[in-house]
Amino acid sequence: MAPKAARTTLESVIAALGLSVSPQQVDALLGHLAMLQRWNATYNLTAVRDPDQMLSQHLADCLAAVGPAARHLAGRPAAQVIDVGSGGGLPGVVLAILLPGVTVTCVDTVGKKAAFVRQVAAELRLPNLRVEHARVERLKTPRADLIVSRAFASLVDFVGWTSHLLADDGVWMAMKGRSPEAETAALPASVEVFHVEPLQVPGLEAERCLVWIRPRPRALVHS
Repeated sequence: MAPKAARTTLESVIAALGLSVSPQQVDALLGHLAMLQRWNATYNLTAVRDPDQMLSQHLADCLAAVGPAARHLAGRPAAQVIDVGSGGGLPGVVLAILLPGVTVTCVDTVGKKAAFVRQVAAELRLPNLRVEHARVERLKTPRADLIVSRAFASLVDFVGWTSHLLADDGVWMAMKGRSPEAETAALPASVEVFHVEPLQVPGLEAERCLVWIRPRPRALVHS
């Protein structure tokens, strides 16, 4: 996809999602996409190779989660977000670009993927984007208002491996395809799914949803 066509497509996605995005943020999103394409040839960051599909399957998919994430984080000064199994920075880099007042920490166990996101943060000048090359269950970092994952693991593992990183009033946001009823049913009694939010991703004919999870009050867990 030519740069002008990519910008036009991206701007149409942003408009369809009702997001307020500056020209500089559009530039940054396109910069991330270009870096993903360039590095992917050597580092195998994603199985998607076609630039058009990268925009629709990755960038547009992540952009659809920005509004819901911003809604949860509204009114939280110095909000912290952790993106678990971030890979090529999806959705962590997208969240860092569009939510500049939020600190986003991308976590991945694969060194080359963590190195890529560090380079993205440097080249795109994203001071609110941090990177951790670590196993998330051993990670020590400020606790998060929102812990997000995309194509990372089962809900049970996602919650179990990250519960020590969740702030007292924080929540988990898992980006999924179809609503994962079996995974939801397997969650422990200490947490609850309080919302499954359908997503409409412009240009993508596939089911997408956000699974919102929070800890149950202790009194309810033991009752």
